[in-house]
Amino acid sequence: MLLTLVTNCAGLAVASALIPSISYHHRLGTLLLAGLILGIVNVALRPLVILLTLPAVILSFGLALLFINALMLWLTGRIVSGFYVHGFWATVGGALVLWLVNMALRPWTRPHRDRKDSPQKQA
Repeated sequence: MLLTLVTNCAGLAVASALIPSISYHHRLGTLLLAGLILGIVNVALRPLVILLTLPAVILSFGLALLFINALMLWLTGRIVSGFYVHGFWATVGGALVLWLVNMALRPWTRPHRDRKDSPQKQA
């Protein structure tokens, strides 16, 4: 959960730096709270929304997931006082930035799994 919080905070900070319509007013407390709430929203609500919109996710080859992530970001902005996401495209862009940051940080935040066919295992 701590790694999720750090990753969310990093993504929100980068999104705020790149997209002027996303702001936490450079307050660390607001950023930490927004990262925590985003993590909670993603764990509690996102699976249900994905399940309810599964036909759209399948028909769009997963592109609808970007809009579901944008919805989670928008909801976080509505819950956290001091964290603002203004406008539809800013929300979608913020979701895209969060996805990119998560992908960039994945090698350091996901545990490495040993595979049976790994070259280190065979030696």
